[in-house]
Amino acid sequence: MAPEHLSPLDLAFWRIESAAHPMHLGALAVLSADGPDAAARAAALLAERCAGLPGLRRRIHDVLLPVGGAAWSPDPDFDPARHVFLVDTAAWAGVGAGTGGGADGRAGATRAADPRAVAGPLMARPLDRTRPPWEAHVLTGAGPDSFAVLFKFHHALADGLGALALAAGLFDREPADAPGPAVRGPARPVPAPRGPGAALRRLPGVLASRVQDLGQALEIGAAVARAGLPLGVPDALVAAEPGPGAGAGTRTVAGLALDLDEVNLIRKAAGGTVNDVLIALVAGALRRWLAERGDPLPRGAGPRALIPVSRRRPGSAPGAGNRLSGYLLRLPLAEGDPLRRLYAVRTGMDRNKEAGPARGAGAVALLADHVHPLGHRLGGPLVAQAARLLFDILVTSVPLPGLTFTLGGSTVREVYPLAPLARGQSLAIAVSTYKGTVHYGLVADAAAVPDLAALAGALRAELDAFVREIS
Repeated sequence: MAPEHLSPLDLAFWRIESAAHPMHLGALAVLSADGPDAAARAAALLAERCAGLPGLRRRIHDVLLPVGGAAWSPDPDFDPARHVFLVDTAAWAGVGAGTGGGADGRAGATRAADPRAVAGPLMARPLDRTRPPWEAHVLTGAGPDSFAVLFKFHHALADGLGALALAAGLFDREPADAPGPAVRGPARPVPAPRGPGAALRRLPGVLASRVQDLGQALEIGAAVARAGLPLGVPDALVAAEPGPGAGAGTRTVAGLALDLDEVNLIRKAAGGTVNDVLIALVAGALRRWLAERGDPLPRGAGPRALIPVSRRRPGSAPGAGNRLSGYLLRLPLAEGDPLRRLYAVRTGMDRNKEAGPARGAGAVALLADHVHPLGHRLGGPLVAQAARLLFDILVTSVPLPGLTFTLGGSTVREVYPLAPLARGQSLAIAVSTYKGTVHYGLVADAAAVPDLAALAGALRAELDAFVREIS
């Protein structure tokens, strides 16, 4: 049986990882507890169910051909106990220190009832690259009526939608009479292309493909050059470079839940999409947070936010691996008026959408398809260092289905998505909407951003101020 090789983009995520900058996605789910043993029962269910999901039993290994490539293979020694962990937050040590103590990250007796305080050190710890690249940590001690589960999936395993599909396989099945996901009708036919692109398609297939690929790469490269260098970026968004041979980095995690009705109120009054409003709130919160810290506000166009965009067809199964492009957007931190900030975000996003996800400076992920596997292997560290030159902050949205997730009868009440941190960057923001609530998940370099909770507070204050502005 032929091996299933990693796609170029999956391989890129696998190769750019370092101990200080692990490339895994995360999600912190807070669940209700119907008794003192709810967390232990949930951990047992996760261990039982993961053994039955082939996508979670595969590991990554190098291959001889193509040189520099890697492929998936079943883990012959798969053991759920190496992937599902029951963690007592009240006994967790090393909270805020980033790496923990022993093999499982514990030593001593530091109290941390807040699961987000434990999630930070766990997010800092790379996954074991010799095993299937995922983990689930069931966190107890958050309170008598709740517990949490932190999921970690390597970006080579899946993008946000793929990780969601994998995690969904671990939760309870829907009741038989529950409505399934909406099924979309057949896609509309795509009009025949015109102009120079159509002429290229009439060339012999291989030649046309090569020419188009080269043209796309050159166009994206030109867009990156036009996007400008990281000038005037707030110091708070820059993390110190780790030294040679640096170990695991430090991470802090914060979460914030906002009312979706209030977000929709802004959208209806000021225009744009829900995503436009959520990005504008990030820009306003960053401005507010910098001012509260006493930092100078950036002038000019503002820091560059990378907004990942899924290239999966609507209604298609998420599947494994990554199908991503992105948009690049300047966050208008210099603009003091929230309505004008939203207008600037809306205008920039409309411009990105008009160009499409295969063009523009944010589509740098597509360049991975033009690199030989050996290039990914040898150039991974260089690509990781180049992230700082391409964008300043990641702001990503992970859509969740309109279902209520349960695990062993415990209901998921909150879901905070967590994104990886690129080298040289101090902050990544992910957002999901679940059961009428917007959940912001914030991940930061603990050394560069020791006051992440203040930024979460600034997001809430920004929403309140915006609602007052339009009322």
